[in-house]
Amino acid sequence: MPTLPADPAALHAALQRWFRDHRRDMPWVDAPTPYAIWIAVVMLQQTQLVTVAPYFQRWMQRFPHVEALAEAALDDVLKQWQGLGYYARARNIHRAARQLVAEHGGALPREAEALMTLPGIGRYSAGAIASIAFGKRAAALDGNLKRIFARLTLLERSINSSAGDRELWQIAEALLPTAAQAGDWNEALMDLGALVCTSRNPHCGACPFQPHCLAFAHGLQDELPRRKASKARPHYIVTAGVIWDAAGDQLLVAQRPTEGMLGGLWEFPGGKQETGETLQAALRRELREEMAIEVAVGDELVVIDHAYTHFSITLHAFHCTHIGGEPQRLGVADFRWLHPDELAQLAWPSTDQRILEALLSEKRNGNAERVTQSQEN
Repeated sequence: MPTLPADPAALHAALQRWFRDHRRDMPWVDAPTPYAIWIAVVMLQQTQLVTVAPYFQRWMQRFPHVEALAEAALDDVLKQWQGLGYYARARNIHRAARQLVAEHGGALPREAEALMTLPGIGRYSAGAIASIAFGKRAAALDGNLKRIFARLTLLERSINSSAGDRELWQIAEALLPTAAQAGDWNEALMDLGALVCTSRNPHCGACPFQPHCLAFAHGLQDELPRRKASKARPHYIVTAGVIWDAAGDQLLVAQRPTEGMLGGLWEFPGGKQETGETLQAALRRELREEMAIEVAVGDELVVIDHAYTHFSITLHAFHCTHIGGEPQRLGVADFRWLHPDELAQLAWPSTDQRILEALLSEKRNGNAERVTQSQEN
């Protein structure tokens, strides 16, 4: 285990002083209920505070308590989450709310171990909720805290390795203050990582930990933390059909299976191109396999480049006309025929939102449009 600071109490005091002057307004500041803290903690994972704030406000207006969330349809939940990415989190929050109402009278458990029995609540979320909402002595370890602890203790192991993760949790637990201070300690570390101990160009001159930081003492703050090299992300060519009925009035849209990537969201159906296929042939094949329909593929509407966490795609969307076969739920959870002005009521992945935008702007721009996006899961 790396070398811990010789005087943890001095570390706690220094951070507490800094936190009093630099504390950010977290989403739960106006209503620090366990429910609000839970929702905000999950939203803030891998997403910046400035992005989360408006989503959190809209969420709390629509679902002000656990019971309201548990009673809502999944479509409604996903629509409120739309744009935040990582949609499995929204599905898990919804499942957890229903479990809380059914088994816990709508109340969140107070201990980290019990919180981890709920869908979507892992070790970090459980520690953050238990310490901030309930004053429990529980460690929390997100990306910001990993970076701080790796620099503070001169951790040479890769923080994205299992051994490095183990050591970081040991450090986080060893440095925890008392239960009464644990919530502020965890929240202050989140703020410190966001504002001062940043991944690039850390502001060491403004850091309360500078006198205790081994990375700063050795001039290694720009080199730590270490990370294992990521594998190259595969790239796929994908097709989607903007499928009109014979009259040209309604569009056929499909809901992705609830479990799995982007589960429960609506999309313009299609799928991956296979080796040797034209884009049009790939689209016709995918629509037969997923919905048992035949289409005439027309003009290309839009081309979209998009990066997910583990792979990237180039998506080609084509206007199509339905020419045969009653739609079936072979590879989709559901389908609907809708007028274009009804599509906005559904929850869409970012790529399909761009297809919608291209539909609306088509009269102003007759050429295929190319856009680039990043990070959704």
